[in-house]
Amino acid sequence: MNTNDMPRWATAFVLPLLNLLSALLVAALVIHLLGEDPLDSLRILINSAIVNPEGLSYTLFYASTFIFTGLSVSIAMQAGLFNIGSEGQMYIGGLGLTIAMLALDASLPWWLLIPCGIVGAALFGALWGFLPGYLQAKRGSHIVVTTIMFNFIAASLMNFFIVKYMIPAGEQNTASRVFSAAAEMPRLNTWFPVLGDTPLNVSFLLAIVALAIYGLVVTRSAWGYKLRATGLNKHAAHYAGIRISKMIIVVMLISGALAGLGSVNSIMGSTHYLSLNFVGGAGFVGIAIALMGRQHPVGIFLSAVLFGALIQGGFDLSLEKPNIPTETFIFIQGLIILFCGAMENFYAPAIMKLIKAKG
Repeated sequence: MNTNDMPRWATAFVLPLLNLLSALLVAALVIHLLGEDPLDSLRILINSAIVNPEGLSYTLFYASTFIFTGLSVSIAMQAGLFNIGSEGQMYIGGLGLTIAMLALDASLPWWLLIPCGIVGAALFGALWGFLPGYLQAKRGSHIVVTTIMFNFIAASLMNFFIVKYMIPAGEQNTASRVFSAAAEMPRLNTWFPVLGDTPLNVSFLLAIVALAIYGLVVTRSAWGYKLRATGLNKHAAHYAGIRISKMIIVVMLISGALAGLGSVNSIMGSTHYLSLNFVGGAGFVGIAIALMGRQHPVGIFLSAVLFGALIQGGFDLSLEKPNIPTETFIFIQGLIILFCGAMENFYAPAIMKLIKAKG
């Protein structure tokens, strides 16, 4: 079934909604088998993650990171590239951010220090995205294989640099020292006290700006047209004068930079130091967000909020419902990836039949 024959409203709204409902239905069945009421569990999750202002603040905090990793995967998909390396690119972006902070946080004021950290995260993430992009463009190495390998290399490099150079003397925790107060991203509860004492910070606003820029560039610029043409048909794009190898490298640079920016929220917005496992699977969640959001800025935002709500609501739900372990929500994330990724067109034939019947 070719979804290009379907109306935009069907592919952008109806299919993702049906896929999400299918995943939640299976999750409800699992919760029922665990001996808990699915509807009551849903009520607790919504109250904890959306209705409660402090819970909503945590949801948006998690979503801030997911927006960047979702954008990282999405812009690569626009060029027909499946970048599975956002996890590693965010790792290395965090390393670049930390190097900037450790070198400059004692000498620069916050209004210079924070931009330096952001640039460091984007630059190091871009460089880590450049390598598989170059191998794909110039050597024909498949982007999926190289980005998977680079995730493991990034994790090993992080372990090496933290253990060898960044652990303060006398400390056992595999983490750098805490940055100075000047390196902390301003928190939104400064202006909105109703949000409570939560880590939601200016990174959320940066993520919204990134979404807007992504939407404008992809759909309203000449370069965005070339990007989408490359993704739709590389051979036709080549004969139209688009340099495919250059496009691949540039896209992977941007993709890596966006993934690297995801570390800003996690490190400068929350922990204020670099820890070994700070990414926590955010790069892989970005794949689900890009698939579920159909690479559209609104879809990416809503998908990121959904996954943020699952994390925030899952914490409280596992406390109130002891039979539901926190690992259940990793399973739910997997279901969403399954239905929105591998089975994204499962309902397409039925929808096409209904459309033709109505017509």
